[in-house]
Amino acid sequence: MKLRLLIFLLPVLIWSCEPKELTEAERWEDTASRVEILRDDYGIPHIYGKSDADAVFGLLYAQCEDDFRRVERNYIWATGRLAELEGAEAIYSDLRANMYMTEAEAKAAYESAPDWLKDLCVAFADGVNYYLATHPDVTPQVITKYEPWMPMFFSEGSIGGDIEQIPTRGIRAFYAEKEPDVMAMHEPEFANESLLDEPKGSNGIALNGKMTASGNAMLLINPHTSFYFRPEVHVVSEEGLNAYGAVTWGQFFVYQGFNEKTGWMHTSTQVDFIDEFVEEVTEKDGKYEYQYGGETRAVEELQVTLKYKDGAEMKEKPFTFYRTHHGPITHKIEDKWVATKINWDPVNALIQSFTRTKLSNHEEFKKMMDIRTNSSNNTVFADADGNIAYFHGNFIPKRNEGFDFSEPVDGSDPASDWQGLHTVDESILILNPGTGWIQNCNSTPFTAAAEFSPKKGDYPFYMAPDQENYRGIHAIKVLNDTSGLTLDGIIELAYDPYLPAFEHLVPMLLNAHEMRGVGDPQFAEAIRVLEAWDYRTSKESVAMSLAHFFGMNFMREYGSINNFIPFNQDENTKIPNPSPTELLATFAKTLDQMNADFGTWNTPWSEINRFQRLTGEIDLPFDDEKEYTPVGMASGTWGALAAFGARTYPGTKRLYGYRGNSFVAAVEFGEKVKAKSILAGGQSSDPNSPHFYDQTQGYVDGEFKDVAFYREDVEARMEERYVPGKRK
Repeated sequence: MKLRLLIFLLPVLIWSCEPKELTEAERWEDTASRVEILRDDYGIPHIYGKSDADAVFGLLYAQCEDDFRRVERNYIWATGRLAELEGAEAIYSDLRANMYMTEAEAKAAYESAPDWLKDLCVAFADGVNYYLATHPDVTPQVITKYEPWMPMFFSEGSIGGDIEQIPTRGIRAFYAEKEPDVMAMHEPEFANESLLDEPKGSNGIALNGKMTASGNAMLLINPHTSFYFRPEVHVVSEEGLNAYGAVTWGQFFVYQGFNEKTGWMHTSTQVDFIDEFVEEVTEKDGKYEYQYGGETRAVEELQVTLKYKDGAEMKEKPFTFYRTHHGPITHKIEDKWVATKINWDPVNALIQSFTRTKLSNHEEFKKMMDIRTNSSNNTVFADADGNIAYFHGNFIPKRNEGFDFSEPVDGSDPASDWQGLHTVDESILILNPGTGWIQNCNSTPFTAAAEFSPKKGDYPFYMAPDQENYRGIHAIKVLNDTSGLTLDGIIELAYDPYLPAFEHLVPMLLNAHEMRGVGDPQFAEAIRVLEAWDYRTSKESVAMSLAHFFGMNFMREYGSINNFIPFNQDENTKIPNPSPTELLATFAKTLDQMNADFGTWNTPWSEINRFQRLTGEIDLPFDDEKEYTPVGMASGTWGALAAFGARTYPGTKRLYGYRGNSFVAAVEFGEKVKAKSILAGGQSSDPNSPHFYDQTQGYVDGEFKDVAFYREDVEARMEERYVPGKRK
């Protein structure tokens, strides 16, 4: 009897011993108890967690503390809800996001992920939600609760790297025709990005022991993004995670950075990884079909209802959009529908992005690269074994070379389909070149290691249509002229003030002046200033001021100065120099402009070129009458490695920095990793924080802070220690 009773009660006893399932709030608290955040003397968060998921929870919580609005906006944009914040003008950006992945598809992708990745996605959502729960003074603008499937929309650190290359104007034109009651009165005018904008991209330089004083490999991590686009973080777990570097707001992996054994720097690539397919579409019985070889296939139709803000109201607009097996229909060419195919594999992209941060050597890193989802980037690499490497692109579709994929191709011909992906070994690689260095500045891979570079004729054109640029020319020059580098030495190299574009542009002007013999005294005085210039930027330089504005006017009238680089020319593309009369007219216009804007053209560069951060808003205001930091740096357009893109804003005559050097780090590998870094402005978006502006002077002067990587160093420089939700 007792035995039968025990058998009967056993399941009840087992059930009562099972751990109780935690509520969501209890789960947040439980995870937070396993996380510790240490803030150093620059406010950089060093996050320590028991598991990788615990560390991700702390990482997202810390990001929200530093700039919740940027975390929030990245997900509003990525998940296709921007019109709810910005109004109807953003609705075609939202439609584009849904065309490549709907919410239902994002949820399905999340469910298909391996358990460890799901855990990280849950930790991401929990970290943001816990921040909101413990900060009731922060009111979300659109997304009130973050979900584990949301990172599927935002799986690669270069936000917008692929999808933003698809213009919304084509989507608007196509679907406005299909939906005639769309809000045409709200649509903005669209224009191509101006040549005068600061180039988007980055510099990466890797050095082996041949080039360094210690004999260890070194890496320069030098992204050129909009300021405050990525914060500096350090994230550590007891499962082997120990990564330091820059993270794009809202993501749970270090995007450009290093661990104790490896470092990785991404630079934007021009590898052709997006193609347009012209479809033969017909309508039959109210449904659309498209031709594919000898068969017809149904065009997939999907419905989505998008919300948009209209004054104080929230309105809705339904859309039906279309896909073929090539991808969504994004626009028309004449009367033909066009599908645009891009890389879209969010689960594997997240796997690649996170595992990259935990690897120990080149062999492991190359194996990770064979996941092949990092479509918008090149990668410069160094490790503690002394290896340096370069990967040009990563996601590279194989194509039938009988088609010109630089133009839209015939989607009805099956031979135009992608034929899988090139393996890493089939793509453009460099490993331990005889130069002892590798550089990529969004420039051609065929000069990345001087005479040890890959050869252009060995690869299909679509693998490397990249041009040379003046940053690449500058990098080669300084690397050829140096050796015995220390961390301070590589920082000095990265801030070298030489501007190679003007070594081409200014003599062109001087020769024009000599040929014409213009006698205007003021004109001649400005020419003498340029004649005496050594093409090096500085705060005191008037020649830099003259050259900058002359260069901008030159591009307005004659196009990109990169077109004049010999590497980028052949007999079909060679561009003649403007005539002396044209050049002098451009220079006269420049002097008139500077006299009008600054009182005199004879104005030192730092009185014009400024760093200013008045608020923590995403769209920053600038004011000529308010405090600023004078800057001697210059635009990457002219070949500045330490790029400082600056422009005027409404109500200003002076130039204010907005893009270029953002997070920068110099890293040396060896028995222990050593690094120095700097961040534009500071870590916090709160103007009341001591870390809102505390890195500005070091940023401007090229004086970097020491990175606290090891726990004892973090403890020695610690200003705060707290558990998420318990900060004093």
